[in-house]
Formats: sequence, C-alpha cells, structure tokens
Amino acid sequence: MIKGSVVAISFVGRSKVGKTTLIERLIPLLKEKGLRIGVIKHHHNDFEIDKPGKDTYRYKQAGARIAMIASPSKIALVEDAPVELTLEEIVARFVHDVDLLIVEGFKKEVLPKIEIFQAKEGVNGPVCAGDKNLVAIVTDEPLVTTLPVFSRDDIEGVARFILTRLIETRPS
Repeated sequence: MIKGSVVAISFVGRSKVGKTTLIERLIPLLKEKGLRIGVIKHHHNDFEIDKPGKDTYRYKQAGARIAMIASPSKIALVEDAPVELTLEEIVARFVHDVDLLIVEGFKKEVLPKIEIFQAKEGVNGPVCAGDKNLVAIVTDEPLVTTLPVFSRDDIEGVARFILTRLIETRPS
C-alpha cells in the first residue's frame, strides 16, 4: 500500500517479457470481481502520447506547460515534469476512485511485486530475486523458489492470488 492511499501491486521484469500483456489480460478478471482498476506504467525514457498536428500537441509545442483535453467521458493531461516524480507523488496527484493500482515497473519501490520471468541465454534469474517485496513469479521456466509460481497462462490464478493477498486482507 502506498501510504494508506491505495492498494498497489507492481509487475516487474526485464524488457519484452510480457508484463503489459499479462496486465492487459488480468484487468478484465479483476473488474469482474467488482474492482476499479488503475494502471501506471513507468518508462525509463521520455515519451510522447500526443499526436503531431492535434490541438493539445500544438499547445505543448507552442510552450504550454500543461495541455489538457476533456470530453464527456475522458480527460487527458500532458504536463511537463522538471524532475521525475516518485510513485507516491504521482498517486497523490492523479490516482483516485480505484480499489487496486497496478504498476508496471517501478521495481525499486517498496510495494508487493510479481515478476514476469523468462529465462534467456546469459540471464541469472529474476531481477528482483533478492527483493523482500517480491511475492510471486510468473514464468513457464523451471524455477527453484519458495515463492508462489504461476504459468503465463494462469491469469485466473494470478487474479486469485492478488485478491487473496491484497484485497481480502486489506484493513477496512
């Protein structure tokens, strides 16, 4: 949990191991259980979500620090960040009305982590193997560990684990 504000779990692992795909498959199952889900993805480089030529892109290119678009069903904000915000700062400023926050990345944060692991030549085990916050591993590789291990296709098992470990045990 991030300072009592929201229950959160981070999915971690090396690049291109299937974190996004797993999260994408997990969200509908958790929604079926009545949870309101939020997702934050960490990206280690700069990124662009606005499309060149669109109004909000043009506002940012013209020098606006914040450009926002709002419709009856969505709001999007593009804001300059002079320094990288911590996960806690991001949650405090932008996350509300969710029962579970799924985080992709932020592997150095102190929150429960599920690692998606794929053995590749030259790789020496999961990246978070020594992290006391690592609570489970998703892999189809043989792995010796005391942690729960789920197959990549056992999305229901991962959902049950999250529900049991984080949602059903949270303080009311």
